[in-house]
Amino acid sequence: MADIHNVFISHYSGDVQRLRDLKNYLRAKGCKVRNSSAEEDKEGGVIRNGKKVEDATIAKYLRARIKWSGTFIVIIGEHTHERPWVNYEIKKAHDMGKQIVGIYDWNCKDKVELPEAYKKYGGSPLGWGSIEKLGNIIKGEVTAPEAPDGTPAGPIFNMKHIICQ
Repeated sequence: MADIHNVFISHYSGDVQRLRDLKNYLRAKGCKVRNSSAEEDKEGGVIRNGKKVEDATIAKYLRARIKWSGTFIVIIGEHTHERPWVNYEIKKAHDMGKQIVGIYDWNCKDKVELPEAYKKYGGSPLGWGSIEKLGNIIKGEVTAPEAPDGTPAGPIFNMKHIICQ
């Protein structure tokens, strides 16, 4: 029986197809991944039963799903850094002590901006061409940072140094 890994995949609503590609890839590699993020998002808010869902309700839902996950993955594309909910999700994942993994969207050959929360709390991002490393990361292995095209990149300096006396 394959290991089951609870994963929250944060993404911009325009990247829903990439989300599906990622889930399919992980399944094809024998990973049984349960994804708890919302797959569809409506511009201007989430609508359920013809009514707008309040932000507090969305935040509560997201916190519960992030808490349930073992690994937090964010798909980093052209517009990801503009999305307030993505930054919220990353911050909450950090607050809950989750492993945070970024993966650049396919065809991000030009440098894309990282979400502000990812700059503070994220780990080493992967290029989409290195997706095969994701299963190992979910299992706890450390990888070197990559540029959007999958080539090695310098580290993200997001460490906090504490001086002990």
